[in-house]
Amino acid sequence: MAVNSIFLGKSDKPQSLNLKYANRHGLISGATGTGKTVTLQILAEGFSKAGVPVFMADVKGDIAGLSRPVKMKPFLTERAQKIDLAPYEPEAFPVTFWDLYGKKGHPVRATVTEMGPLLLSSLLGLNDTQSGVLTLAFRVADDDGLPLLDLKDLRALLVEIADRAKELSTEYGHVSRASVGAIQRRLLTLDEQGADHFFGEPALNLQDFLSVDDDGMGMLNILAADKLMQSPKLYATFLLWLLSELFEELPEIGDPEKPKLVFFFDEAHLLFDDAPKALIEKIETVVRLIRSKGVGVYFVTQNPMDVPDEISSQLGNRIQHALRAFTPKEQKVIRAAAETFRPNKAFKTVDVITELGIGEALVSTLMSKGTPSVVQRTLIRPPSSRMGTVTAKERKETMQWSDMGDKYDKTVDRHSAYEILHDKAEERTKEAEKAQEREEKAREKKSRSQSKRKSTSRRKRSTGARRSNRQSVGEAAIKSAARTVATTLTRTIIRGLLGGMRR
Repeated sequence: MAVNSIFLGKSDKPQSLNLKYANRHGLISGATGTGKTVTLQILAEGFSKAGVPVFMADVKGDIAGLSRPVKMKPFLTERAQKIDLAPYEPEAFPVTFWDLYGKKGHPVRATVTEMGPLLLSSLLGLNDTQSGVLTLAFRVADDDGLPLLDLKDLRALLVEIADRAKELSTEYGHVSRASVGAIQRRLLTLDEQGADHFFGEPALNLQDFLSVDDDGMGMLNILAADKLMQSPKLYATFLLWLLSELFEELPEIGDPEKPKLVFFFDEAHLLFDDAPKALIEKIETVVRLIRSKGVGVYFVTQNPMDVPDEISSQLGNRIQHALRAFTPKEQKVIRAAAETFRPNKAFKTVDVITELGIGEALVSTLMSKGTPSVVQRTLIRPPSSRMGTVTAKERKETMQWSDMGDKYDKTVDRHSAYEILHDKAEERTKEAEKAQEREEKAREKKSRSQSKRKSTSRRKRSTGARRSNRQSVGEAAIKSAARTVATTLTRTIIRGLLGGMRR
């Protein structure tokens, strides 16, 4: 076996994956129990030995065995002898365990801003109108300098948008309060699925996926996905986010002698089921262009038809395990799968697919100048690491040796949109209270002023009415004459005043 390739197994001759073309992507497919997991395992071992880091999701918990050496059994040594694999020895590989929930591995987090409105809309299952409102929310966050780190930040922002709907509609377009409410309800459902563990900080630094150990072996990053698979939308969206982040952050390096990272996408059908057209187009773009960043993407699925044609056509390295044909639909799948291989004159591919035994596969990989090899019926080599899961104690030991614990195990909740909007709301409340207090004081002052004027007026009227009953006869005669004249004048004045008021 050449040092620039990964030994896969043997047909009438050794079958290998050329590292130079490993970033041209690949497909591993086959029915349950036909050996896909072992194939995935030996590929991971080969990449690690070549110094290539790997990311893979452990859907059933049986890939974790890569961290422990295999326990030699007769059927393994017999297989090794049959395909001329020598030396064949037990070997453990450098592994970092990850887990979105932080239980079976170090936490993996991303911020809401990093996820973006397109992926988040897909994750929430939003319609076009709701997606538009969510996109508007991200725009408002950018314009107002509001960091969206976790779900409570996004919820707080949506409340703010609903409150300012009329104002924002003028600048950003119509804001539907009903759509805001629908998004809030979807976020609540997502929260109940445990997504709050994923959104937050410290966010994953992708460089931590691109490491090698002290011996130069590529790190195998294994995501515990058994619980995550209970939320298939979250699983698919997370892996797609990770792939798109790699695409955005890694520099162009053309076609290197070996990949910079290999990304295995297990249960690939979950990525494409019910995915909107815009998302499919983005996946196609990422898969087509990310190879120039030195990243190889390998889809693992039971049915090769799970991968859309636009993407399947870009998968140059193919390993097809047995498929079963009991219905016309399944027979159609087998014929379609057979047509993706370069024919071998020694057998009919469409017939062999249903005849393959456990641990056998049809293999076609890219050769010199990137041309696919003739398909070969291949006996897959046995793995050097454990086939199966690890104990809780073994997993804990592996995690304790990792450098990632100090970096990611503790959650950080820094000042972000939730706190900023909360502070602004408190300021508005305080301002409103102060304004109300000023109004109350003004009313109270006005009331006191009016009361004082009324009191003064009453005192004046009361003082003018008091007269002494003690007067001389002359004074009485003079006052009587004065009253007669005054009465005549007063009648004339009052008529004039009333007439004026009436006018």
